[in-house]
Amino acid sequence: MNTQVNDLSCDASGEMTPDKFREMVEERAYFKAERRDFASGHELDDWLEAEQEISNQCRYWLADNDSS
Repeated sequence: MNTQVNDLSCDASGEMTPDKFREMVEERAYFKAERRDFASGHELDDWLEAEQEISNQCRYWLADNDSS
């Protein structure tokens, strides 16, 4: 399970490198916008949802790694 943590660039304290975090959020937010055919007015919502999802994903993998 440790490879999953490394893929997310999370360290043992559950932190993700800032550059990797931003890159992952940008990608997730892009795909959210794409699903709406890039309709304007939802950019901030997409970004905030993507931030939350990536944060949760990192915590999930760390918790899974701790239980192994």
